[in-house]
Amino acid sequence: MQRRTFLYGGVGALAACTQSTDQTAPTATDERHRWRMVTSWPPNFPGHGVSANRLAERIQTLSGGRIEIQIFAAGELVPAFEVLDAVSRGTIELGHSAPIYWRGKLPAAQVFGSIPFGMQSDEFNAWMYHGGGVELYREAYAAQNVVPFIAAQTGPQMGGWFNREIASVDDLVGLKMRIPGIGGEVMQRAGALPVNLPATEVFTALQTGAIDATEWVGPYNDLAFGLHQAARYYYYPGWQEPSGVLELLVSADAWATLSPELQAIIETACMAEADYVFAEFNARNNQGLSTLVNEHGVELRRFPDDVLGALRRYSSEVMDEIAAADEAIGRVYAAYRDFADNIAPWMAVSRRAHIELRDLV
Repeated sequence: MQRRTFLYGGVGALAACTQSTDQTAPTATDERHRWRMVTSWPPNFPGHGVSANRLAERIQTLSGGRIEIQIFAAGELVPAFEVLDAVSRGTIELGHSAPIYWRGKLPAAQVFGSIPFGMQSDEFNAWMYHGGGVELYREAYAAQNVVPFIAAQTGPQMGGWFNREIASVDDLVGLKMRIPGIGGEVMQRAGALPVNLPATEVFTALQTGAIDATEWVGPYNDLAFGLHQAARYYYYPGWQEPSGVLELLVSADAWATLSPELQAIIETACMAEADYVFAEFNARNNQGLSTLVNEHGVELRRFPDDVLGALRRYSSEVMDEIAAADEAIGRVYAAYRDFADNIAPWMAVSRRAHIELRDLV
């Protein structure tokens, strides 16, 4: 069993304090905690796995070694899709995963993962920290005895890898595709057969023909996975995940044993790592896309407008239906949609206008 333990000394400076913490928690400066973190990623996997390692380093360095974290990759201690269960039971203190994986366990989590055709990462962050999103996020996970934190943002993702061309909506019928979360429900509405596979199984499934297509993240991660060796066509835009969120899950029981100082350290470390990963993915996705197209001859394709139009209609139908069927999803989605509507005018005259202006030069 491969185990990665980070031990760091020295007290790091806190850059900021954010959300409120439990003032009844311990205050002793000599408190020590030896915690385990389970992840949904292969060991040291570029992007996701490395981010989990780096987050552990940040927490341990800022805490002066008072929180020591031992990391277990997917399958080393628990399977990739059982991370939430392990943290919820309190048998593991920390988990590093993604909200889109909890459809069957915590349906409202999907909204925090990403909504098809929804807000991008900067808009999503604005909602989370200045529009009440964090409070709804914590409320949703409280039923699982978990305190969640946004730990990474991958930015907009790609539409995926396909072993056949997608020229019309009819080409989606019968397509077996690895696509989790709400995006999977939308593809099912379009006639596809969605499959949820952990990262360790994606390449083999695509290469052997067990699936016809897969979405993963973007050029940076997809190149590291070697997906270009298993599929010919690479489609964009990533309608299914305009913002990709990774999260740190903390056992509520373990959280309650921390002093307010250590609680603030974990929260601040997550915010710093999320910002770092967003910048990293933007930089390395650009490099990865160039390598895939120019060195490996990948056929980069844009989804046809009629396919995107159909998927957008199906997305609206799916979101309206699951929001009506689940009260918790309904409340979160209503808040998400209201914020998206309110921020849209600013996005139109700021980011979108600047991109259009840049393209004219």
